[in-house]
Amino acid sequence: MPMPMPSTANASVILTPASGSLVSGKLQLLPMGDGVHLRGELGGLTRNARHAIHVHERGDCSAVDAASAGEHFNPTGKPHGRMRTGAHHLGDMDNLAANNDGVARVDMHVPGVALANGGSNDIIGRAIVVHAQADDYSTQPSGNSGPRIACGVIVRAR
Repeated sequence: MPMPMPSTANASVILTPASGSLVSGKLQLLPMGDGVHLRGELGGLTRNARHAIHVHERGDCSAVDAASAGEHFNPTGKPHGRMRTGAHHLGDMDNLAANNDGVARVDMHVPGVALANGGSNDIIGRAIVVHAQADDYSTQPSGNSGPRIACGVIVRAR
């Protein structure tokens, strides 16, 4: 099997409400070093609260509750955890922090994933999902982060 090429593509995701929420936003994804860097903004979140955000296995946000996106992206078969602190799904990310206006500014690096490299760690075409509560980074299989309140498919930038 050929080795995957390094990421060279940029991507974006437009997150739309799920489960009756008003959460929406847009993220830019850029290949950087050992992974992908996410930048952007989400609004409509619970004010002054933390919310889980994950890459999910399927790029399908068609279900009202975003269940169609499947489970966390986990091609390595690891237990759920916190990125950069031991075993974790490649789709596990640090919680978002919403401000007093219910807005979270995203500026986060996700190691181990890639954009359009053709490898098992490629996240193009997968979904990003935001949850109603914070991820506790330990409860299996998904961090006890509550309902899915926003979902968007990662698409290659043109």
